[in-house]
Amino acid sequence: MTGSRSGWIVFSGVVAVLLLASVIGLVLDRRLRESPSRLVVANLNVRIKAWWVMVFILAGALMAGRRPVILLFLFLSFAALREFITLTPTRKADHMALAISFLIVLPGQYILVWTQWYGVFTIFIPVYVFLILPVFQVVREDTRDFLARTSTMQWGLMIAVYCISHVPALMMLSIPGHDPALLVVFSILVVQASDVFQYVCGKLFGRHRIAPTVSPSKTVEGLVGGVACATGLGAGLWWITPFTVWQAATMSLLIATMGFVGGLVMSAIKRDRGVKDWGRLVEGHGGILDRLDSVCFAAPVFFHLTRYFFAT
Repeated sequence: MTGSRSGWIVFSGVVAVLLLASVIGLVLDRRLRESPSRLVVANLNVRIKAWWVMVFILAGALMAGRRPVILLFLFLSFAALREFITLTPTRKADHMALAISFLIVLPGQYILVWTQWYGVFTIFIPVYVFLILPVFQVVREDTRDFLARTSTMQWGLMIAVYCISHVPALMMLSIPGHDPALLVVFSILVVQASDVFQYVCGKLFGRHRIAPTVSPSKTVEGLVGGVACATGLGAGLWWITPFTVWQAATMSLLIATMGFVGGLVMSAIKRDRGVKDWGRLVEGHGGILDRLDSVCFAAPVFFHLTRYFFAT
């Protein structure tokens, strides 16, 4: 994205939105200091500050080039996998498989992205790793909860490594006349904006909860309003993509919906583990997985559809 006029325009727009949000948060903080809503406002301001940091880190990596983006998401995958494994039960017999996951599988997946080896990148984890990794657990002859332990480790690698790696993998796509870094910008903006819009629409209009046991805050009104707004945003950003307006809207609708599904599934896992957040690395947002849960489900779908229909 270095030197890209379109990239600078989008970055300026995001900064303008964050400035507006920061001003609104400051005004609300001063006016509602004695109000019961002050805690909500304080949480909002913490989240806005975290967004400033996240936006500048991502923008800096994108402006530096493809390799810094890969290294950034390698770190995010490491942190996400650590969060996932920390909250799931393992036994001594799993230690070798865990070491292989962190020291071989994780860097191996990103080396495949780095070298743009698409043919192996897409099957390395879901085929070879899924078949081989349980062998290192079974040789320890501990069969207690073996299926659950194996499935947990495989699911962690799928979500935290395989799915997240599809974001930097967008930069391996060759689309004449288009900067692939802007595909990263487009996908993350649409999915993350969908999360924000769903939250706002849910707070303003939410009446009918979708899955109250899994995620009480998610409502039909929030989902419809959030996805609709994100679809409109994506359609408005068509000019930074190889898509037409309607293609951008369709892609946005699809990945925003996948993002919602991802958030719901990850909430179910947290409920199962009895925790509210995956971690505390991102102030106001929880852990890396709390921030990327929607991206995990949206990224592979967006990558493969874009590659199949638009890449050369």
